This record gives sequence, structure tokens and C-alpha cells, in this order.
Amino acid sequence: MAMVNPRRSFLKSTASLALLLVACGGSAKLDPLDANDVVLAFGDSLTFGTGARPEESYPAVLQRNIGRKVVNAGVPGEASAEGLARLPEVLDEVRPKLLILCHGGNDFLRRLDESKAAENVRAMVRLARGQGIAVVLLATPKPGLPPHVPKFYGEIAAGERIPFEEGVIKAVLTDNSLKSDMVHPNATGYAQIAAALQKMLKKAGAI
Repeated sequence: MAMVNPRRSFLKSTASLALLLVACGGSAKLDPLDANDVVLAFGDSLTFGTGARPEESYPAVLQRNIGRKVVNAGVPGEASAEGLARLPEVLDEVRPKLLILCHGGNDFLRRLDESKAAENVRAMVRLARGQGIAVVLLATPKPGLPPHVPKFYGEIAAGERIPFEEGVIKAVLTDNSLKSDMVHPNATGYAQIAAALQKMLKKAGAI
């Protein structure tokens, strides 16, 4: 009979618990945002607000909801490698206190290497944190029947101990009443994303 390594079992259980806690918004905390602090929403068309008017994008709605400036730095069609290349310049220009990162969707749609997408998202998180910028990770589902959120988002959030919103974009994109097309929310869908982020920021202590 194979012997069980108690240390390995403990480490595995601890890692699983950390992943669960972060996925549920557990112990990952943020410093409070001052009234003049800037939030950077960085990503692709889901951040840009494709399918709705500019004032209906989730960054615009979130700005009104939390009373802090939220800069929309979404670029439709951008894959994670392109986002990683663009992020340093945007951070230098905006100088945010908090980064909301939503990337990977175009990698999935183009059937690019998921492990590379994970590397790029992790690198973006570490780039921002290396500059003292807090990060919130917003997961994008991978197309399928049904769509599912790749595990790497939760693993990155757990490893970096950052707040993680796993379910809201998946919930929006699986509800036809909340979509403008097959892959983009409508105004109501974006409002739901903003509400979920507001709830997470409040739970994490940022607002």
C-alpha cells in the first residue's frame, strides 16, 4: 500500500484553501482608495464597452458608482500578449492606485495557447504590483458548451493574493437578455459587471 506524505497533503490542502478563499473574495484585501485616487480598467472590448454607448461601459458605470476616476483603457480585439506590451506605457501615463485587469478573451476566441495567456496575465499582474499598484483580476470565460472560466485566473489570484471576480462575465454572457451579440454585454450587462466589481472593492476594503 502506498504511503501518504503528510507534508505534501498539507501543502496541497493549504493551496486549495487559498485558491477557494481568493475565488470567493476571502482574505485578499486592498488599501482604501482616497477620493482623488485613479482606477485603471485595462483590457479588451469587454473593458472598452463594445455593444453599448461609452457612458454605459463598465468603467464608466463603476466611476459613477464609487465616486473615483476610472480610466477606460480597453482596446477591442487585443490579445494578452499585446496587452502586456501596452501596459507599461499606460501605467506610466495614468499612474493608477488600482488596476482592474480583464484579459484573455481574445486569446480564447483565436484559439491561442492558453498557457501563454496565463503567463501574460500573470506578467501584467506582477508588472503593476512591482510598481506598487494594487490589482483586481476579472476573469473572462472560455467559449464552450457551457462556457467555463480557465483555472489559471484563480491560480494567479491565489498565488498573488489579489481579489478575484470569477463569475460575473460568465453569468452575463450566458444570459441573452444581457448581451448585445454573442460575445459582448449590452448596457444592462455592463452595469451588472460594474455592480459586481463595486461589491468586491467594498468587501476588499478599497471603498
